[in-house]
Amino acid sequence: MMTTTIQTTLPTRLAERMEALIREGWFPNADVLIAEALRRFLDTHRAELMERFIREDVEWGLHGAD
Repeated sequence: MMTTTIQTTLPTRLAERMEALIREGWFPNADVLIAEALRRFLDTHRAELMERFIREDVEWGLHGAD
């Protein structure tokens, strides 16, 4: 599997919750937890995201890049 490295900043409370899940054994490390969270987000919001992108494209097509 190919991977890409990203760097991000998280709110402290969110990072603490993430670390707690790792300590409790729910995930082996932050990489796996973040990849799973992102995958689930994209899977559950796909239709909503696609609709938003289509609306933005239509708006741009109708009114230009103002």
